[in-house]
Amino acid sequence: MDITELAIDGWRKVVRVADAPSGLAAIIAVHDASLGPACGGCRVRKYPTFDAALDDVKRLSRGMTYKNALGGIPFGGGKAVIIADPKTEKTPEMMRAFGRAVDSLGGLYYTAEDSGVSEHDMEIVRSVTKYVAGIAHQGVGGNPSPFTARGVWRGIEAAAKAKLGRDEIKGVRVGILGVGAVGIALAELLHEAGARLVVADVNETAVRDAVKRFDAVAVSPEDCIAADVDVFSPCALGGSISRDSVSRLKAKVVAGAANNQLATPDMDQALFDRGVLYAPDYVINAAGVISVGLEILGQWSPAELTRRIDAIGPRLEEIFERSARDRRPTGEIADEMALEVIAKAKKAA
Repeated sequence: MDITELAIDGWRKVVRVADAPSGLAAIIAVHDASLGPACGGCRVRKYPTFDAALDDVKRLSRGMTYKNALGGIPFGGGKAVIIADPKTEKTPEMMRAFGRAVDSLGGLYYTAEDSGVSEHDMEIVRSVTKYVAGIAHQGVGGNPSPFTARGVWRGIEAAAKAKLGRDEIKGVRVGILGVGAVGIALAELLHEAGARLVVADVNETAVRDAVKRFDAVAVSPEDCIAADVDVFSPCALGGSISRDSVSRLKAKVVAGAANNQLATPDMDQALFDRGVLYAPDYVINAAGVISVGLEILGQWSPAELTRRIDAIGPRLEEIFERSARDRRPTGEIADEMALEVIAKAKKAA
């Protein structure tokens, strides 16, 4: 196995991994470890180029630094990407090789599942390294998707109250872009609360399931952002809010589970200028990594996890209030709050 460290300004450690026997081509990025060892999932995706994979893992790992800081867990930000088609190229041998790469970092990075990775894949990784979480064991931990969905649901409640003046979700129109593991769980929670759903996904079977189960309206993924809804909830891959798409947005709230929802940082200001309330993605979707963090710390319990998840709503309310008071975008406020947490940790060290 060839593990090569890449010199990336502003990142604690970035390594390129190549293992010819298994076909593994991966990047592990640790953005910051001020609060503790880095923690973040592994994504398997067929990136068009190495540079595209590097850009993605950098954005994702940086986001994890801020997510963990505001999630209240003592972990830094890290992420991994495996360059492969998760349906046709991912193998047990590849995941074991990835586990050996994680182990080589000596605990600087804990991995977990993300897009294109299953809990079973993480069990394979765990067979060669202890630096992995998100695996159910004797009722502890497990697949973080349902936890993430609950956090996003609580975040949508907070945003609907702040922007729409609604004390409950009943009757609120929500457009969910991506009804995979998190999106479908979110749809169920919103449906049970009385929301009216519009759904979109490249997976037509998943869309049909959501329509049948939740009396949802189906639209194309391209048109979901332009749907006549109160809340646009991106729950697929990132970048849905871009210069090309923001002008089509009809919703007054953007609140979803996807990472890196803003294609470029200036979209934070663009949404603010349009009067759209943005729930910063790494705040609203933090429940999954909070579960993983508690699992690693040995502090996981249903009651503790629920308490932590339900705190996402009040945390967003504080961000919304500071944004309104200071007349600054919510993403900028969230970054500022996360940096305050990290600076305090560095001072105490």
